[in-house]
Amino acid sequence: MQRWQKRKTHYPIIALVFFVFIAFSILYNESYIQVIQEYSDVSNGDEQRSIIKDTSLLNSAPPQIFNLSKKPPVGLDKFTKCASTVRYSGRRAVSAVRGMDSGGITAAEGCDLFSGKWVFDNVSYPLYKESNCPYMSDQLACHKHGRPDLDYQFWRWQPKNCNLKRWNSTEMWEKLRGKRLMFVGDSLNRGQWISMLCLLQSSVPADKQSITPNSELTIFKAENYNATIEFLWAPLLVESNCDDAVDHRMNERILRPDSIFRHSSRWEHADILVFNSYLWWRQGPVKLLWSNEEKNVCQEISGLGGMELAMEKWADWVDSRVTDPLQKKVFFVTMSPTHLGKEEWEAEGEGNCYNEKEPIMNNERYWGSGSDLPTMRMVEKILSKLGSKVSVLNITQLSEYRKDGHPTIYRKFWEALSSENMANPSTYSDCMHWCLPGVPDIWNQLLFQFL
Repeated sequence: MQRWQKRKTHYPIIALVFFVFIAFSILYNESYIQVIQEYSDVSNGDEQRSIIKDTSLLNSAPPQIFNLSKKPPVGLDKFTKCASTVRYSGRRAVSAVRGMDSGGITAAEGCDLFSGKWVFDNVSYPLYKESNCPYMSDQLACHKHGRPDLDYQFWRWQPKNCNLKRWNSTEMWEKLRGKRLMFVGDSLNRGQWISMLCLLQSSVPADKQSITPNSELTIFKAENYNATIEFLWAPLLVESNCDDAVDHRMNERILRPDSIFRHSSRWEHADILVFNSYLWWRQGPVKLLWSNEEKNVCQEISGLGGMELAMEKWADWVDSRVTDPLQKKVFFVTMSPTHLGKEEWEAEGEGNCYNEKEPIMNNERYWGSGSDLPTMRMVEKILSKLGSKVSVLNITQLSEYRKDGHPTIYRKFWEALSSENMANPSTYSDCMHWCLPGVPDIWNQLLFQFL
């Protein structure tokens, strides 16, 4: 009897151990199944939609933290190649912006400066003469390169129900005294930078101004104001193999979506920053090469998806580094329109912006196919989370009307033109950049108003 009772006392212990084991197994398996399901959701979503249509990374992929390699990543340059390419995995870096309260996009007070019309004004405009600007680019000097009409120089932007502040070089220099103004982005932002130099250089004695040679970072210095106006070539904002300011035309565009230090280390000490990024994302898929990828395996993603990752990384920098928007002012310039199809503004029209001599006047809702609405919505969503830390220069709609403002064939071309091109000017017309004096001067007037 005693032996029987002794054996009986072990069953509750055995049963308890067995129960704990079963419970642990169930919980572990459920957790494992959930992880598999999350991975399956990302993979299946990737299979069910084309890469080009992947437009909402912030909503579709959760933040992830990856173990970084002990080796520092090799910097990207024009010689960087992908050893192999796979589809985008859904990976993205942890975003400080994701958890921020949306403060809305900062706009000018009093009226909507970005809605209005163009008014012909050959009394007040242009604000400078092309031939009097020593920093003019041959890519933008349309009159120098043979454009016969000059009316593109005489248009003034007139907002609805208010006036744009009249340009004043002395007042602008006083705003810049002791400061660094830096434009960061692609060739369109470089055009705005050149416009700013042309608007301001005449107020600085020749022996008090200087400029560095053309490089990734180009600096104009005005000694009498202890101020600089700079341009940093960073077309994709994050590190890429296109960061050479001169030799950047790559068949395969590779970027590090988690690395911005190469550029931010140069722009972080500027007092006023003007960023742009758009057209470089409109040329098909891009390749992602993460910093901890040691075998050079790239992931392919749509241009829009790549831009979203880059914008998110940039926004993280703004959120963490701009503690006082009154001390460090950050602006983002919205997409600059193109005018590549005449049929968009003229029924049954053929060609593009070549030989256009007037703005679009009778259609205030005009919106060309070159300005991508999903991209604009994505940018607006990210910028809105930064609140007052960034101000938006919404130049898209007002520039949409200016089909007449592009260089077309009246610029320097660095590649030889074929006889077929020469016979049909529309085939090689530049309908992306802007003549100077011209539209970018108005962008800078808007910047002047915000400052």
